Amino acid sequence: MSTATLSPMQTETVTALFARRRLLSFAVPAAILAYLLYAAVAFDLAGLAARARMDNAAILLSDFLSHKTHVTRDNRSGALSVSIEGDTKAVYPADRLPGWITASGDVTTVDLGGGHLVTYDTQGARYVVPGYGTVDIRPADTELHLTAPLPLPDWINASANRVTVTTDAGRFTYTRSKVEVFRYSPGWEMFFFTLDSPFHYMTWGELAGAALWGERVRADMPNIAAMAQDFWTNRVWRHGDVAWAMSETVLMAFLGTFGAALVALPLGFLAARNMNPLAPVRFGLRRVFDFIRGVDGLIWTIILARAFGPGPMTGSLAILLTDTGSFGKMFSEALENIDEKQVEGVRSTGADTLQRARFGVLPQVMPVLLSQVLYFLESNTRGATVIGAIVGGGIGLLLTQAIQTQKEWEDVAYYMVLIVLTVMAMDSLSGWLRRKLIKGE
Repeated sequence: MSTATLSPMQTETVTALFARRRLLSFAVPAAILAYLLYAAVAFDLAGLAARARMDNAAILLSDFLSHKTHVTRDNRSGALSVSIEGDTKAVYPADRLPGWITASGDVTTVDLGGGHLVTYDTQGARYVVPGYGTVDIRPADTELHLTAPLPLPDWINASANRVTVTTDAGRFTYTRSKVEVFRYSPGWEMFFFTLDSPFHYMTWGELAGAALWGERVRADMPNIAAMAQDFWTNRVWRHGDVAWAMSETVLMAFLGTFGAALVALPLGFLAARNMNPLAPVRFGLRRVFDFIRGVDGLIWTIILARAFGPGPMTGSLAILLTDTGSFGKMFSEALENIDEKQVEGVRSTGADTLQRARFGVLPQVMPVLLSQVLYFLESNTRGATVIGAIVGGGIGLLLTQAIQTQKEWEDVAYYMVLIVLTVMAMDSLSGWLRRKLIKGE
């Protein structure tokens, strides 16, 4: 067995090659690390971390998953009001107050749980805090008189006109005009029925009994129909409006995606090298595709909204325009990679140009094109949410309105859950269609 011997020049070349590769293996990670360090300084990550308010993030997260009940007493008239999230559409009737509120004449007792007890009366208010003592507030002349164990902790904020006590059990605020307690509870209150519905005050077992064999709550319809109506017309959560908005979002994605596919298919044939011999036409179409894809879809959305006005149809046009550029490029590239032998076989039968495209080209590229279109449909269902926020349609509009109020974070969470579930449903639907139409399962 013979062995090859390298000359000194060859040995030097191999050594230099290995040294260069070794240097490159260290240089690339070093360059990436240097860029990351530059980005950290340029974007002021240290300052961002210093400005972060994790307590605000925790409050926001709790608002996603809980609700608060306002117990308010007008100190001038003595009127008591109990409402959810302070909404005038969600005020408890005086004879159906929650069990943790006791109202007897001018005295109102609010049990926040864990020994936290708040009492309103004509003289003022008291808040018993376990482990600390009693915070007693009495209006005196032009200011509030506060009696509490000293020194005051940081969770008590007191001035001459306002006293605020914030604990894990709730928040208590006293001013000369009113006294108010916020009690936080987990869950989305009134998600099924509002306070004006008789079904709100029933347990799940009572609801089942009322739906199956109970006496009619309303003489003109069965109980199960009345439940469905009260749920659908819920004035707080607006399930009917939300369902319509979600259908608008899906419709925008559907019309925009499949409209773009129909427009891009013939343009893709004209832009493919093996389908169109006219080089200037191919060049011009490809530059058009590049231009459409080069401008972000949100920019096209804003331009079209200014041109055609707001509405779901404008959102569909924005998706159609954006996807036409992407589909045109992908379709033309797919057409350029077909097997010409199958086309030649169709040509040998005497087929014309359209017949060759129908029976020799489309069967080869259709699975790829359909897969791409269905993938874009999934993505556009999510993207239509943002587009809807700009053009004023779909679930995006409701989501933006809820965020702008800075109060209805439960609604924000509800819309986000609906969007995620819809995207998951579209993913399952497109997967099923791919299996049926492409694999024939």
